[in-house]
Amino acid sequence: MYEIRPVHEIIFDATGVQEVLQNVAFILSTMMYSCPMDRGFGWNPDLDLPIDVAKAMSASKIVQAIQENEPRAIVEEIFFEEDHMNGVLKPIG
Repeated sequence: MYEIRPVHEIIFDATGVQEVLQNVAFILSTMMYSCPMDRGFGWNPDLDLPIDVAKAMSASKIVQAIQENEPRAIVEEIFFEEDHMNGVLKPIG
């Protein structure tokens, strides 16, 4: 099992497991509609919802985005870093 956080650096010659992990990290980093040539790529976060509801809805959308864009990855669980004071959720795959 690997812990994946949104991408900070791209390794252009990544292969095998490293490539899959980087692809999933890129999906976690990309908001839907932000990729000019593929507006459906990424995931769409839920805004203005209670944190527990937003976590459940976002986890579902993240799993769907990973299954559609990186079928080699098997998602076992989605975690979030939470900041309740500012209403921020950051996904960790």
